Amino acid sequence: MSNSTPATGNEKKKSKGKRSPCSPSRVLHIRQIPNGVTGAEVVSLGLPFGKVTNLLMLRRKGQAFLEMASVDAAVSMVNYYTPATPHLHNQPVYIQYSHYKELRTDNQHNQARPHHALQCANAVQHGNLGITSALAAEGGVLPSNGCVLRIVVENVFCPVTLDILYQIFSKFGFVLKIVMFHKNNQFQALLQYADAMHAYYAKMSLDGHCIYAGCCTLRIDFSKLTDLTVKYNNDRSRDFTRIDLPFGDGQRTMEASLSTPFATQNTIFPSYTGPPGFAPALGFPQGAGPSVLPVPGALGPFTVTTSAAPGHMTIPGIPGNSVLLVSNLNPEAITPYGLFILFGVYGDVHRVKIMFKKRGIALVQMADATQAQLAINYLNGQRLYGRVMHATFSKYQTIQLPRKGQEDKGLTKDYSNSPLHRFKNPCSKNFQNIFPPSATLHLSNIPPSVTVDDLKNLFTSKGSTVKGFKFFQKDCKMALIQLGSVEEAVHALIELHNHDFGENQHLRVSFSKSSI
Repeated sequence: MSNSTPATGNEKKKSKGKRSPCSPSRVLHIRQIPNGVTGAEVVSLGLPFGKVTNLLMLRRKGQAFLEMASVDAAVSMVNYYTPATPHLHNQPVYIQYSHYKELRTDNQHNQARPHHALQCANAVQHGNLGITSALAAEGGVLPSNGCVLRIVVENVFCPVTLDILYQIFSKFGFVLKIVMFHKNNQFQALLQYADAMHAYYAKMSLDGHCIYAGCCTLRIDFSKLTDLTVKYNNDRSRDFTRIDLPFGDGQRTMEASLSTPFATQNTIFPSYTGPPGFAPALGFPQGAGPSVLPVPGALGPFTVTTSAAPGHMTIPGIPGNSVLLVSNLNPEAITPYGLFILFGVYGDVHRVKIMFKKRGIALVQMADATQAQLAINYLNGQRLYGRVMHATFSKYQTIQLPRKGQEDKGLTKDYSNSPLHRFKNPCSKNFQNIFPPSATLHLSNIPPSVTVDDLKNLFTSKGSTVKGFKFFQKDCKMALIQLGSVEEAVHALIELHNHDFGENQHLRVSFSKSSI
């Protein structure tokens, strides 16, 4: 190493006169580091971009110098963090190029522990699991933090499946188990790593970032659980160490859903192949090759691009099929219109077909594959008319309308040009109001003449139990109504969305993220 080091003031003055502070360098200057931040936490900022070769902590000044193995790695790191400010201990820190081309910390005092953290972190990054206990000695990096992460996904406007979470988080270590669920009107997941250090680096690298540009923000903390119990391997829970577990709620349908990565633990994350200019929010900058990015930042293959249909998106990696197979339906209660209304909450339904000989099975054709996946996310496993409904991708690419003279009994319907489509306008606010089924419904387009009692009586007449109601203070055309259960709310939405109040006034019903 050269004699350049940020430890002497004379060298600072000389260097300022020699080169621009914006000149790319593999040494990065990190400012406004909060008290208590460890060397390992600083190093974790650089690990996704390549090997970190040196670290100098200036704790009293709240600063650090981080040396990357190459200038390209440092450039990738600065380019990524400039628009997306990183946080340490919930405080923003700022990264810029240093005047120094390399660090010399041999004579620096109090650098033993940061160097120990640096060596351990790089070892973990390169798959050496034997040193994870040693890293805990560096300032208590892992005080009581376990292997289980609690993940909350905010602003879920695009599909987030169990397989997508697996592909993101498996880049930081071996993922054992994942369980997804909705709680407090939030999309949440519990994810268990084989090693606590991998859980730590996944949290440090992914917390606060978006899966897709502008939406699906990850909020990550450590769970109090030490081990997850998984009873079923399906679209909502999976134990990657147990391929013998049942699907749950009966057998898996004959048609396959998303492929499961049981046998591809180390190959599920291909390199980024999307078009230039459309890098996803969690993908690190294009132009940095695989050698610079040994741990790419998550959704490389899941590039969000606009499709031919205005307002719709295509996400590579999701099956390019917009037809869903919906099974375990109640044949006595289900109708094509009911499926059209329910699935229409999550996309524009073009066609519905209930099987003529098996009335408990139906096909639902959405506008595109992304909307189909969104419907699976929210409706698979939902109770409908006393049964747990299953939704997955169908082998069919389109629903054929019955030929003339073919017996159908009204079981196949074409809704391609329906005025009830919620997402035909690409600027619609409906794109921002997609929520999981809940017991609280959002009502809109309420005429001024309709009272609280009128609405309560309307829902009661459809078999609902009204537990709460309130009009919006600033807009009396909208209200929230809380019913006895989620299943009741699902039934009420099917029955009362587009209810005619007369004089061309139709009620709009959707699921709410709030409760009364």
